[in-house]
Amino acid sequence: MIPPPRRRLGGLILLVAALVTGAVVIVIGTNQPDKTATFTFEVPDLDVAPGAAVPTGHAVDGSGVTAWAERLSEKTQIPARSLVAYARAEIAIRQTDPDCKINWSTLAGVGRVESHHGRYNGSRIGADGVLTPPIIGIALDGSPGVQAVPDTDGGRLDGDTQWDRAVGPMQFLPATWAQRGVRASGDGAAPDPQNMDDAALSAAGFLCARGGDLSSAEGWWKAVFAYNRSVAYGRNVFSGADAYAKAAAAL
Repeated sequence: MIPPPRRRLGGLILLVAALVTGAVVIVIGTNQPDKTATFTFEVPDLDVAPGAAVPTGHAVDGSGVTAWAERLSEKTQIPARSLVAYARAEIAIRQTDPDCKINWSTLAGVGRVESHHGRYNGSRIGADGVLTPPIIGIALDGSPGVQAVPDTDGGRLDGDTQWDRAVGPMQFLPATWAQRGVRASGDGAAPDPQNMDDAALSAAGFLCARGGDLSSAEGWWKAVFAYNRSVAYGRNVFSGADAYAKAAAAL
């Protein structure tokens, strides 16, 4: 599949995966630069060849997740509430799809690129996991560098009745969310792409479905390329995942 046009705005790439005629189509773009990003945790750029390796792994313990997240947040500058969401997603997938072997740090690697872990343009994550204000991407209207994706949800998730827009901290398109979105709490409410728990678990399910065994280099890269078939993107996610796992191992 030939990837669609791409562009980089303001130093932050936001990416979404949409299911179109049975294939994954990647589109990139946000509506403005992120002027709020002042994070100092160092993520070394790793020049790894696609399919050659997986990031350092660090499985999270099912007990004491909140305390673990608070300690790791101080070290990595990832919001503790986002870390809780990533960890809970790993734990949940461990029960429902044990062959996937996805790690919380891979989700953190994706979340770093997509939305600075839910903080893009000043968004904050509440105790309930909901982002305020919501993160909504640019209109995917076919303008230069942007894939044209006509509205699929009547504007219910993105507020746009003409074109689709990426939504939430993991940047799903409404059409993809309709197929992949899950409710992490199991309370019977509809999945919310602006809820960090729902977004992290849905992203984990998407990656597992696309990659299979994410403990293998082949599976990991296949999964991440489903988000964006770009070597630069894959290396960016790899670098973040590796750095975060190493920081957790050193706690």
